[in-house]
Amino acid sequence: MHEISTVPHKIIGVAVIWNNQEQILIDRRLPGGTMGGLWEFPGGKIEIGETIQECIQREIYEELGIEIKVGEHLITIDHTYKHLRVTLTVHHCYHLTGVPQAIECDEIRWVTWDKLDQFTFPEANVEIIAALKQYKDGNF
Repeated sequence: MHEISTVPHKIIGVAVIWNNQEQILIDRRLPGGTMGGLWEFPGGKIEIGETIQECIQREIYEELGIEIKVGEHLITIDHTYKHLRVTLTVHHCYHLTGVPQAIECDEIRWVTWDKLDQFTFPEANVEIIAALKQYKDGNF
């Protein structure tokens, strides 16, 4: 017998955005919202008729005001929180143009991948950091 999940399920495109200095863009969620104040890799919910790549490009433009190139798939994570189930489809992305702005977040920061563990991320994001470490160690 499978339990039927009553929590909502969101499919989310997530961007690991690299710049020319090998830094990754992270943003801090607005306080007061779900998981407020935690850091995250930017992205958002896929809309009907959108590919995951189109979703990531659109969300990054809406949230940060920059143009990116969506590159290779890094990892897909299924994670269930108490209130929500998420499927995170994560892609390497590359910053093309524009200066990132905190349009829908509290703060943004460029960090090197080895400094990511100094920031507090939502549970599901921990697997993204682990995948990035493997990728950088050449074990991917």
